[in-house]
Amino acid sequence: MNDHDSEKVAGLLLARGYQQVETPEAASLILYNTCSIREKAAQKVFSRLGNTGEAKRRQSHWSAGLRGATGRRRYFKRAPWVSLVCGSASYSKLPEMLAQLEAGNQRVTGLDTDTDETFETEVTRRDNPWRAYLTIIEGCDKACSYCVVPFTRGPERSRASDSILREVLQLAELGYSEVQLLGQTVNSYADPMARKMRFSELLLAVADVEGIRRVRFTTSHPSDFTPDIVEAIEREPKICDHVHLPVQSGSTRVLRAMQRTYSREEYLEKIGMIRAAKRPVAITTDIIVGFPGETESEFEETLSLLDEVQYDSMFSFKYSPRPNTPSLSMSDSISEEEKGQRLAVLQDRQREIQAAKNVHFVGDKFEVLVSGKSRRENQWSGYTTAHRMINFASQGRELLGTYVQVRVTGATPNSLVGEHEV
Repeated sequence: MNDHDSEKVAGLLLARGYQQVETPEAASLILYNTCSIREKAAQKVFSRLGNTGEAKRRQSHWSAGLRGATGRRRYFKRAPWVSLVCGSASYSKLPEMLAQLEAGNQRVTGLDTDTDETFETEVTRRDNPWRAYLTIIEGCDKACSYCVVPFTRGPERSRASDSILREVLQLAELGYSEVQLLGQTVNSYADPMARKMRFSELLLAVADVEGIRRVRFTTSHPSDFTPDIVEAIEREPKICDHVHLPVQSGSTRVLRAMQRTYSREEYLEKIGMIRAAKRPVAITTDIIVGFPGETESEFEETLSLLDEVQYDSMFSFKYSPRPNTPSLSMSDSISEEEKGQRLAVLQDRQREIQAAKNVHFVGDKFEVLVSGKSRRENQWSGYTTAHRMINFASQGRELLGTYVQVRVTGATPNSLVGEHEV
């Protein structure tokens, strides 16, 4: 989602006559698209701002700006050379704010998050020539106790289905073959049009657009993951066989403290529904370790969940307190050392699971969208519909952006190895 936000901002700047340069030293305007989901990301912002200020200290007539999830006025104090601070829903107002900068205003803000003017921009610069991102729902109403998103991106607002399908058609005409629908809780989509198209119906409608070959979506919330979504995946091969379903913890008590709106048992019911699909579906997840009050036995429940579900991959994090969140008032008695140890144990367990799972794919053949070329001769990479990375050998030329058949010859915990079958 941050990548797509950057594409939108770049498109607006280009439409206003700005030109992109290769280095910060050559720029008269530097915009940082920020994130505050984790403390490490917020720290990186201050580090980058410090480096930029030092590098540009002797240069006049330049401006730095911040937009996105960490956009707050406090950055004016931490980095006095920052002239613009705006939120993630500020696309429609960005030209006006840029005009204020160009007029010499040194303190420009735009922090409104409760707006639906966040989906469409006049120009979106697409950084990937084959896969396009589309935000279909912005913000979040779930109010998880550790999460800052409701405060930085605002309440849920869904984009009109006709607007989404119109843009998908335009993308297909431009040659894009894969689209990925985005949202903090993408499957909570609620069509504001009279048609009231369900999320599953939207998936099918996007897949029905001529020229579209793959449809992805992320991130799903377990509470809103319903049988009709699985039925859509079963019915339409263009809808990719991959579901990212964050669980965050394997302990019901911790889930309750996180305000995650489901129990371990209810989550496993969703997993069972996906596993029962008529074609195999890869399942990935997010997990937080060291949430305030998490006991050793509750952490063990998370490890046992990994064993039970057998995820295809996982994003995992140490808990870090975020401003304005309910968990900030909870007693965080777990040391950073203990959090780090739990994270290492969790990642080791998941690595073992992935290594064992990936070995079973040796000998299988997959369709791969080629997205990378190695410096090594005849070495390429790409993703299957289940979002498994494959590094493969091929004598072919000009493969980037094409779909090829690859037979798996080897496996590692994080990727597959294969050979192009012509």
